[in-house]
Amino acid sequence: MKTEVTIAGVRLKNPVMTASGTFGSGIEYSEFVDLNRLGAVVTKGVALEPWPGNPTPRVAEVYGGMLNAIGLQNPGISVFLERDLPFLEAYDTKIIVNVCGKTIEEYLAVVERLGDSSADLLEINVSCPNVKEGAIAFGQNADCLYEITSRIKKKAKQPIIMKLSPNVTDITEMARAAEAAGADALSLINTLTGMKIDIHKRAFALANKTGGLSGPAIKPVAVRMVYQCANAVTIPIIGMGGIADGEDAVEFLMAGATAVSVGAMNFHDPYTTLKVIEGIEAYMERYGVNDIHELIGCVR
Repeated sequence: MKTEVTIAGVRLKNPVMTASGTFGSGIEYSEFVDLNRLGAVVTKGVALEPWPGNPTPRVAEVYGGMLNAIGLQNPGISVFLERDLPFLEAYDTKIIVNVCGKTIEEYLAVVERLGDSSADLLEINVSCPNVKEGAIAFGQNADCLYEITSRIKKKAKQPIIMKLSPNVTDITEMARAAEAAGADALSLINTLTGMKIDIHKRAFALANKTGGLSGPAIKPVAVRMVYQCANAVTIPIIGMGGIADGEDAVEFLMAGATAVSVGAMNFHDPYTTLKVIEGIEAYMERYGVNDIHELIGCVR
C-alpha cells in the first residue's frame, strides 16, 4: 500500500508528523520513537534570540486535553543550528523547522539563517504576538497575515507552511490570505484560547491567566476548520488538533488534509505517532485502500 504524500514538492514516506512544541527537536523522544518511521519531525518554535517563556505555572490539565502558556521558550537559532539540526540530520525523516518572532524582521532573520540549512520546509507560527499591532497575533488579521507571508516567501529558500490560528471569525479568510501571499501549504489548527480557574485557591491555574487548549477536546473544531480551508484553497493542508490514533488521522485526511500532526497526545503517550502510523495502515488494509490519496478529501 502507498502511504507517501507530497507537501510543496517535498515527499514524505507517510503523512504523520509531530506538532511543533510537543516533541522538542526529537532529541527527548528518540529513545521511545524511531524517528526514521515518521513522515517528518516538526521542531519546537525557533526565534532569533533565546526566549525564556512565561512564568510558571504554565501547564494545566483540563477535561479532554490541556492548557499551556509556555510562551514559546526556546534557545534561539544559533543553538538550534549547532545542536538540534545536526541531531535530526542523522535520521531518514524530513525536517520542518517552526519559526517564531515578535516582528516581521525577526522572522526574516531566522528564515535567512535557515536558508542554506538542511531544513526541508519552514512552518511559520503566526500566532506570535505582533508587538507593532498591540500584541495581536499576526494570524488574527488577514492584512497582517498577507504581509508577513509575502515577505517571508520572498526571503525563504525553502517552501513555507503558514500555521493558522483558530482564534478568528473566519478561518477561510486567513487561509485565502496566506495562499494569495504565496504560502506553499497551511497547517491548522493551532491551540484555542482557554482559561482554567482553581476554585479552591480562588486563582487562575496559569500564571498567564489564559493558555492554549489542545488535545482531544478540540478535534471536532479542527476537523471542521480543515474541511473549510480545504474547500477554500488549493495548496496542501496539514491537519492537527486532538489526534490520538489512526482513526482520528483518517478523519482529518478525509476532511481534506494531505498530512497530519500529532501534538498533545505525545505527552500522554510518547508512542502515539507510531500508533497513528500503524493505525492508518490498519485502516487502509481493512478497507482495501491501496493509495492514501484515495482518502484525502474524499468527503465533500
